[in-house]
Amino acid sequence: MEITPNNKNIDKIVVSPKSKGLQYTLKKDFRKNWFVYLLAVPVIVWYIIFCYGPMWGVMIAFKDYKPLLGFAESDWVGFKHFIDFFTGPYFWRVVKNTLLLNVWGIVFGFTAPIILALMLNEIRDGKFKKTVQTITYMPHFISLVVVAGMIHIFVADEGVITQILQWITGKDYTSLLGYSSFFRPIYTFSGIWQNIGWNSIIYLAAMSTIDPALYEAADIDGVGRIKKMWYITLPQITPTIVILFIFAVGGLMASGHEKIILLYNPLTYDTADVIASYVYRRGLREASLSYSTAVGLFSAVINFGLLWITNKVAKRTSEVSLW
Repeated sequence: MEITPNNKNIDKIVVSPKSKGLQYTLKKDFRKNWFVYLLAVPVIVWYIIFCYGPMWGVMIAFKDYKPLLGFAESDWVGFKHFIDFFTGPYFWRVVKNTLLLNVWGIVFGFTAPIILALMLNEIRDGKFKKTVQTITYMPHFISLVVVAGMIHIFVADEGVITQILQWITGKDYTSLLGYSSFFRPIYTFSGIWQNIGWNSIIYLAAMSTIDPALYEAADIDGVGRIKKMWYITLPQITPTIVILFIFAVGGLMASGHEKIILLYNPLTYDTADVIASYVYRRGLREASLSYSTAVGLFSAVINFGLLWITNKVAKRTSEVSLW
């Protein structure tokens, strides 16, 4: 319809802000929420300086880096360090240990907070629930060095865990950290003890958004607690579980090297030495900066590939994904 100045409906014509373009929308939003944008500035600056800025240093993985010569003047060696790592005697050991430790972490450490959250969600006594939450949250705030020291005490020759194991098996043990077969259980279950409460918070938050009417309808139908957990609670928090699972698989080639370095020793290298600890030894203790950078870059690329594949599979199967 052609609109003329004499048209009676001209006063009803409203120009939508969208017609003025994205620039108008951003300016309007910035004027309205300028303080929120200001709060984001330190985070953006931190990522630029400490995350994106150092990325150009990855080039030393392809060079025979000499600190006195600098990045530009060091000799270019291409994929030499990668080939040395792939053909070296420790390649399969560190890759296998990294994968197995993280698989243990996913199988036991990833599921434990979900189970705890489901159990806490069923507790009706408020005081008891808060007490359990406080007790399970506390280990998360203990320094990792202190946690490692506690583990050393518990699994020492006369430690509590060592004594219990001797009583169960009837065998005599010295410090359990001296046995390579015990390293994975010690590392995994101490991590569960340290983080189970803290990691359950996000699942409890997801459960708090579930419509109570679903539980009320289930009560009317005579559904028990376990079936309500299985058919109502778990399906409702599945998107949260899937997102966190994608992140977990995306870090399958990365392990907490700080804790490993505090716990392992040459006697347990065959099960405890992972890519991160190997990079630490070669890069800092042996000053093989280019070689350790190449190993770290290899781990990062594999992690990105695993993240992308897991995200794609999750999107196809559950329609939940990161992007």
